[in-house]
Amino acid sequence: MRKADPPGRNVLWRAVGGQRRDVLVGAVLGMGHQTGEALVPVLIGLAIERGVVDGDVPGLLLWLAVLAVVYVGLSFSFRFSARAGERAAVTAAHHLRTELVGRVLAPEGGAEEGRLPGELTNIATEDAKRVGAVAMALIVAFAATAGLVVGAVALLRVSLALGLLVLLGTPLLLWLGHLLSKPLERRSETEQERAAQASGVAADLVAGLRVLKGIGAERAAVSRYRGVSQDSLAATLRAARAEAWQNGVVTILTGAFIALVALVGGRLAARGDIGLGELVSSVGLALFLVGPLGEFAWVNAELAQGRASAARIAEVLEAPGDVSDAPSADAPSADAPSADAPSADGLPADGVEGRLTLRALTYGTLRALDLDIAPGEMVGIATTDPADAAALLRVLGRRVDPAEGAVELDGTPLTALGLADVRAAILVAEHDADLFEGTVLDNVTAAVGAPAQAVPATGPSARATADSPRVTAVMVASGTDEVVRALPHGVDTPVTARGRSLSGGQRQRVALARALAADAPVLVVHEPATAVDAVTESRIAAGIRDVRGARTTLLVTNSPALLAVTDRAVLLRDGRVTATGDHERLVHECADYRTAVLT
Repeated sequence: MRKADPPGRNVLWRAVGGQRRDVLVGAVLGMGHQTGEALVPVLIGLAIERGVVDGDVPGLLLWLAVLAVVYVGLSFSFRFSARAGERAAVTAAHHLRTELVGRVLAPEGGAEEGRLPGELTNIATEDAKRVGAVAMALIVAFAATAGLVVGAVALLRVSLALGLLVLLGTPLLLWLGHLLSKPLERRSETEQERAAQASGVAADLVAGLRVLKGIGAERAAVSRYRGVSQDSLAATLRAARAEAWQNGVVTILTGAFIALVALVGGRLAARGDIGLGELVSSVGLALFLVGPLGEFAWVNAELAQGRASAARIAEVLEAPGDVSDAPSADAPSADAPSADAPSADGLPADGVEGRLTLRALTYGTLRALDLDIAPGEMVGIATTDPADAAALLRVLGRRVDPAEGAVELDGTPLTALGLADVRAAILVAEHDADLFEGTVLDNVTAAVGAPAQAVPATGPSARATADSPRVTAVMVASGTDEVVRALPHGVDTPVTARGRSLSGGQRQRVALARALAADAPVLVVHEPATAVDAVTESRIAAGIRDVRGARTTLLVTNSPALLAVTDRAVLLRDGRVTATGDHERLVHECADYRTAVLT
């Protein structure tokens, strides 16, 4: 049977293969540089032979001129080889980072499971950089090989014994260097894992700094970070010791090999088998070989670290998605089109009506849940267990597919639609939605308009967007107009990453305004007013009712003010619908509903 490829091999091949032009150019120029370096001691030996031994001054000048030309050539070869190598390494790392970001942001998800954001950042930066460096390592390897071959041929012309010594000894040294790189490869992978964990914990703690200070948990947070940081330090030191041990042993072996070459050359000169110029060339070539052999030690270390990083990148790129982006086989047939049949784009040809149907839906804590929501209906969903709400949001946003049953949009299962179509039709605005760096206006209008018509961030068009009736209406409905009046620069007030420059209530209202401005056919909002006062909450409830109009809306909340404006309320208990009806009637007649909503 064919042995399975080591993890990350495809990543390495793609990273290097994508830069094959620069790698080829760099390798050819690098080989030219190393060939020139190997010829320098040969030319010096010839100059000494002609000028010192034979007394041929014109011959001496000729070989010195040739030596000058070789120096110019090898200088330019090195410069442009290094440039091509750096370009290949940086470009390969950039493409890997782009691919990783694309995988993390892919609609099907799954790449972030079990990994903190800081961990993913470390993989997309340090690991991608190490894999990109493999392109430079290959260029150096080809160049060093050319230098060794030219040096060995030159030594063969001087002495068969010296040439054979180099040709037979070099592969042995390379094999030993490869064996010595194995411990470094294992420890390098562990080092990167520990560093990614430390980065992830640090990012996690910084994101929750306000909460940590509020509950007085700074000491526990520092202790947690200190623990993972010390683990990362220990792994780094182990990797550094492995690298130092490898470099030290390889240096000793290389030095011993070069000394052996020089010793053999000296004995041949003492016996008169080679002349003075040939002895100088032999010693010079022996010293020159220190460079290529030392470069092979560096190449082995880079390849070991690159393989370890490629394996970590492959784990992210090959992570299975939470859902499939391809429509399933239960999509309606194209041979029998109807008014409700999906168009070529997957959505109904005459637009989305907004009818939602949950049929025997089972996922997480949800158990055979049945629910019909008519087009344009506003339904409030209260839960006795927050896990029910979380599971429902994941299924409606198609972040996961149900274990059993189905969610249908206008009679079509969500699994029969592409993810982009589902998320264009159904917008799930979660309670902990993040804001982005920019201005308040940038955040509110982030999802306004078609994807192909991005809203400008600045300039007259942005101001026109801010003054549009739709944006004004959603800002009033969400209470963001009050936030804007309290900010120093109004809608142009800068917002830092994740909205940390705003208070919790301000962030919540801006996020709600963004969700309302998107004007999705179906909007699912989860607890949009938990960080505001009762008066503002009532105003927001009425605003959502007014702005959504005839659009289908689900309010997943236990807020009486929000539930009071819905067409009907539904109670989920133990993953099933146990009560449905008018909010006021349920408050008076259903004890479970009353407990969930009023306590």
